[in-house]
Amino acid sequence: MFNTYEEAVTWIHSRLRLGVKPGLKRMEWMMEKLGHPERRMKSIHIGGTNGKGSTLTYLRHILQESGCSAGTFTSPYFEQFNERIALNGVPIQDEDIVRLANDIYPLSVELEATDLGGPTEFEIITAMAMQYFGHVQPVDIVLFEVGLGGRFDSTNIIFPILSIITNIGLDHTGILGSTHAEIAFEKAGIIKPGTSIITAVKQEEAKKVIENKALEMKAPLYSLGSQFSIEGHHSTTIGEIFSQVTPFRKWSHLEISMAGSHQTENASLALMAVELLNKYYSFLIEDEHIYSGLKKAYWPGRFETISMDPLIIIDGAHNEEGITALVNELNKRYSEKKIRIIFTALSDKKLDKMILNLDAAADKITFVSFDFPRAASAESLFSISQNENKHYATNWKAAIDEEIHSLRSDEVLVITGSLYFLSEAKPYLSEAVNR
Repeated sequence: MFNTYEEAVTWIHSRLRLGVKPGLKRMEWMMEKLGHPERRMKSIHIGGTNGKGSTLTYLRHILQESGCSAGTFTSPYFEQFNERIALNGVPIQDEDIVRLANDIYPLSVELEATDLGGPTEFEIITAMAMQYFGHVQPVDIVLFEVGLGGRFDSTNIIFPILSIITNIGLDHTGILGSTHAEIAFEKAGIIKPGTSIITAVKQEEAKKVIENKALEMKAPLYSLGSQFSIEGHHSTTIGEIFSQVTPFRKWSHLEISMAGSHQTENASLALMAVELLNKYYSFLIEDEHIYSGLKKAYWPGRFETISMDPLIIIDGAHNEEGITALVNELNKRYSEKKIRIIFTALSDKKLDKMILNLDAAADKITFVSFDFPRAASAESLFSISQNENKHYATNWKAAIDEEIHSLRSDEVLVITGSLYFLSEAKPYLSEAVNR
């Protein structure tokens, strides 16, 4: 058992060595031992390749504006581990982590001795979240972000009142499949019988999979571009403005403060969810809560401006679709500036196409690595690049310092790639800019 926060977190992270173990049996076993906390929550389940965290934060801010208490389960954390489990955007306390770890630890030991084997790090944290919101700190609603895939993800033991699938991209292909349809099949595993599903999936083959699963489950489907749509979108210096048409009404001049055309899609999913909460689940979310919640919503590392002078942006573009969205936004907003990029990624990503897209956008690109079990080496990333002005550095802090000190007024520095890396780099970056 654990007496300190450090002991608890060290144990949790030690389970990372078990990697990914798809399947729900271990979670079901732990939930039964805990008295099924997952059945005591009203929840929304959010899956997809990109945009899960942003969609969740739009939804959370709207709910908070209306006076609802909203719990969240997200991954990965950005600045501190406790962010994974939060109440109204505030990470839970260190003592809560200790208490929850002590609740789960004996179950982990017992489970280790069974044929199911011990739980993974993600399964433990998921169980902790369900214990917290089910038994320790009940809330009006909990927003659960899927970790990987959907069908066999450890979060998929909940019984949500709504499900959301943001989009489909070719990520984690070694586990989820190599085509959009195969990945959509895994994501569609979160669709529950009779539970409305909201999605922004675009690819026809993936949409068909979602539609067929919704039909099979008799789940009402709300698809962006069909049942609801975005109109009149234009970018501002600090975000985006758009209108939205739903089956229930038209929303005009919606404003968000997270930059990027893709963010309008994430916001539209959250708005569609809010309308369903109002219409079918007796929530009382007024127009002003929606407008103010969307505008206030902030999620770190999503085309986030760290400094205006010098101009520095961080973006957690960690797969091909994310890189494409980043490059499109850079071309739209900073076509008159030279682009310097610092990039790193995990080795299990489809790196060739990601780097090819960055090569096309970058006037200079520097590859770095960081201390993480699956991090790609700077040299391996460098070898893939075909940019004429490519570099690599073994010390990412030194690379950041060098770029900041030499950055000119007609240039923008973009630090992108793994969110795990950005969670380390952001605090250092903030200090470096102010030196």
